[in-house]
Amino acid sequence: MRHTMKVAAVMSVAALTLAACGDSGNDPGTSGSSSSTTKKSGLKVGMAYDVGGRGDQSFNDSAAAGLDKAKSELGVDTKEAAAVNGENEAAREERLQQLVDADYTHVVAVGFAYAAAVGKVAKANPDVHFAIVDDASDDSKGPNVDQITFAENEGSFLVGAAAAMKSKTGHIGFVGGVNVPLIKKFEAGYIAGAKAVNPAIKVDSQYLTQPPDFSGFGDPAKGKTAADGMYQKGADVVYHAAGGSGGGVFTAAKAAGKLAIGVDSDQALTAPADVRSVIMTSMIKKVDVAVYDFIKSAADGKEKTGNNIYDLKAGGVDYSTTGGAIDDIKAKLDDYKAKIIAGEIKVPVTP
Repeated sequence: MRHTMKVAAVMSVAALTLAACGDSGNDPGTSGSSSSTTKKSGLKVGMAYDVGGRGDQSFNDSAAAGLDKAKSELGVDTKEAAAVNGENEAAREERLQQLVDADYTHVVAVGFAYAAAVGKVAKANPDVHFAIVDDASDDSKGPNVDQITFAENEGSFLVGAAAAMKSKTGHIGFVGGVNVPLIKKFEAGYIAGAKAVNPAIKVDSQYLTQPPDFSGFGDPAKGKTAADGMYQKGADVVYHAAGGSGGGVFTAAKAAGKLAIGVDSDQALTAPADVRSVIMTSMIKKVDVAVYDFIKSAADGKEKTGNNIYDLKAGGVDYSTTGGAIDDIKAKLDDYKAKIIAGEIKVPVTP
């Protein structure tokens, strides 16, 4: 039996109002419905985005792509909501509960910041199935929770190796959105990959914000300032794991005539056209695949629970080749990839 939480706080904050996803999946402001040619699955799936929401050209958009695919191919009904920077734990709980109260049978929480909220709301609503991206802690654990995690360190190793191979100065950089263990995994893999190629390479690292300030995932100006400083000091390739702030890194790379590395999505396809040429590769984190797996399994009557890890072996992380900038080193990168999958290379999770 569902235990309804108070929703008064949500109703007073316009930013927390849920937006139904439109037919195309591109307009959260229109009423959601599925194509008449698509077989209805009967599932109602709600998605609660992290800061930045749909349109961040990175992490949230990758999750949105999985939701859109499920809507198109499985005929699920969808509803979306996005986090607001600086919100408290109660706001996250209310967002999830409002989806439950609207009779959404499956709820996806995008980002580790939802861990405690998922744990609490899932326990209060045992007949609803939840998925959380990027958390496998006890906070979110439950018999009706799919904890989706990725081997970001493995994918980051590959782009770190690419950065070292392409660097002409022997000096590269890393910009992290928020200084949390998850983003440390990106940094650790990146440094390990770079040093596997060039043990003497210099790697600058900078985080945009410290928790509980999560604005580092949605502040392009901060990303630009951090990357500007690195390029000015001699770095010629900068990798970001900073969500929407990564747009500022690309702008800085364009202005400096240097290179950048994207994250989560193939950003040479999703970033603004005027900066795509500086994105030599991206570390692809297939949140879309994991989200779709969660929904497809449910449609097939097999609910996913527990911690499901998407690593290189499972195809959960990879690197992109759009633009051809790393075509000449692809064979070397694939050799590293094979060695990681085979266990010959152990990639660290902390710098």
